[in-house]
Amino acid sequence: MRKLGLGKKGMEHQIHEEAHQLIETFAHAKGQPFNPSMAIRNAVSNVICAVAFGHRFSIEDKDFLSLMESIEVILGFTTSIPHGFYEILPWLVKHLPGPQKKTFLCLEHVLLFAKKEIDKHKEHQAMHEPQDLIDFYLLQMEKSKRDPNSTYTEDNLSQDIFDLFIAGSDTTASTLQWALLLMVNHPDIQEKVHKELENVLGSSQSFSYQDLKKLPYTNAVIHEIQRLQYVLLYGLPRECVKDANILGFPILKGTAILPDLCSVLLDPKQWETPEELNPNHFLDKDGNFVPREEFLPFGA
Repeated sequence: MRKLGLGKKGMEHQIHEEAHQLIETFAHAKGQPFNPSMAIRNAVSNVICAVAFGHRFSIEDKDFLSLMESIEVILGFTTSIPHGFYEILPWLVKHLPGPQKKTFLCLEHVLLFAKKEIDKHKEHQAMHEPQDLIDFYLLQMEKSKRDPNSTYTEDNLSQDIFDLFIAGSDTTASTLQWALLLMVNHPDIQEKVHKELENVLGSSQSFSYQDLKKLPYTNAVIHEIQRLQYVLLYGLPRECVKDANILGFPILKGTAILPDLCSVLLDPKQWETPEELNPNHFLDKDGNFVPREEFLPFGA
């Protein structure tokens, strides 16, 4: 992932391409109201496809649309009450009628989709010039094939790709949708972002991740959107590795811990106006961007 990750020119090109397609979709509406949700989700998921599979899909591609539908069903189930029961009593809920039946079928569909892409890569394996996640993973499988303890398997690769879609598509798409809504509701902030982008980038289409350093106000707005409309209710579970005592509360070794992100991201002791969109939370008196230790939208 480090070889495919942040700051790599290849990934920036892929994001540029999807952003351009998204702009075209917006322009096609010709100023008329429309629901941007699916267009945003497709764009984000196509970036993941480019990273994992080495190519994007046409937004009319039936297989791609079927993949998006399956992911939508899975994500919908994970935030439902039946999912809560499944987490507590999986052995029972598996045998009961309900939305979990369709969810399991969709889960199999996503894994099967990943396996088909893996098979295509195996037919045309790029050992010397790996281009995407599958290429790099298959190369590592080849290097580790004599290691009896290796966990590099095709099943694990399929699961990794599944995790990328589930963890990456909804979080990013939700953030972008909140960004649109908040910009519409705060035209003064929208205007300042627009002005800064024009002043710094002009009409350039070749901006990069590094340009964010020249855009302190825009960067502050992005961080503030993620703080105010955080995508996770709580952080991922951890296990306490030794007996501890926090604020007088004993926490025994082996206890599962779920961090409450809301308690940090909306803490009135840390943020001047915790319930409002306020880019000044991330700016100093001179307008420079200031990173905050309390900024934990994805946990710690």
